[in-house]
Amino acid sequence: MSAVVWTAVVSLVAWCWLLLGQGFFWRTDVRLPPRRDPGQWPSVCIVVPARDEAAVLPASLPSLLAQDYPGRAEVFLVDDGSSDGTGELARELSRRHGGLPLTVGSPGEPPAGWTGKLWAVRHGIDLARAREPAYLLLTDADIAHAPDSLRELVAAARTGGFDVVSQMARLRVESLWERLVVPAFVYFFAQLYPFRRIGRKGSRTAAAAGGCVLLRADMAERARIPDAIRHAVIDDVALARAVKGAGGHVWLGLAERVDSVRPYPRLRDLWRMVSRSAYAQLRHNPLLLFGTVAGLALVYLVPPAAVLTGAVNGSAATAVTGAAAWAVMAGTYVPMLRYYGQPLWLAPLLPFTAFLYLLMTVDSAMQHYRGRGAAWKGRTYARPDAVPDEG
Repeated sequence: MSAVVWTAVVSLVAWCWLLLGQGFFWRTDVRLPPRRDPGQWPSVCIVVPARDEAAVLPASLPSLLAQDYPGRAEVFLVDDGSSDGTGELARELSRRHGGLPLTVGSPGEPPAGWTGKLWAVRHGIDLARAREPAYLLLTDADIAHAPDSLRELVAAARTGGFDVVSQMARLRVESLWERLVVPAFVYFFAQLYPFRRIGRKGSRTAAAAGGCVLLRADMAERARIPDAIRHAVIDDVALARAVKGAGGHVWLGLAERVDSVRPYPRLRDLWRMVSRSAYAQLRHNPLLLFGTVAGLALVYLVPPAAVLTGAVNGSAATAVTGAAAWAVMAGTYVPMLRYYGQPLWLAPLLPFTAFLYLLMTVDSAMQHYRGRGAAWKGRTYARPDAVPDEG
């Protein structure tokens, strides 16, 4: 067989392994685990870091204030140096909608060694400690929760004995680029961190979704959250690793009624979302970057290239092998498209989307070496040593 056929065969084998051996990452049935109402509902403090979020707060904050929770609950919104009136808008929304008590705090500029978001989270947790909560709900300012979201999270944590219960919020998919890129973003995340493995005791796979993380307060103390991860750009994965490292039990799954209201109407908006942290995910390691690019090319780009090459050269073996790998790829993407309510004809376009992600990852590395680095709400962290670990 020619080198082209062999490459297509390797890609097909890789897809067969991903289909069966990567924790069934492509399935979308990992939802909140079985749960029952506790005899006594524990107290919860909800911490919301917010920097220039006035555009999304009207669609998200009222959903937190309106939580139908039988126990004591309170919201702490941390206005992290906003220039658009985020803090005052939050107070106005609280006055208008009522519901859970709201405290708006401001932490000042983060000191050396801290990312801005985690410094805001730390300030919120410090404010919450005065209430001595049993749980902390860490949620982003663009996340809208169904009225029973908090009670369902707490019931799941209590029933399953979880220290962290996290849900991957359903992202917005309305524009053309959102339809092409967003479901694939969650699909790729699940491929890296299979949800079934995360929830399994003894498994080393650890991840959470930063938009919705219910964390036991005593575990936050034991794992030194957020101090232990203060330099992390990808803070949700770092949080889950810290909790597992402290002996905690983590659960992550897809949300049903927890939604992001932040729009990404243009490709450049999505590009910025992915590229700001893609190279950080690879630990700023050039070898991991090379391996990732090669892996993306082999797994996602070789199948359609083999089909085209086989058709042009009249090689049935090349075309059939490539088509088989492409079919398995598309088949594993179908459940995610259904979860997002998207047309199934998008499934064969996954190689194109993967190519975009490949370019975003390379661009992330280029930004890093140009000194621009990862960013969150106007703050840039060019290199790991730009956010030093000051034990």
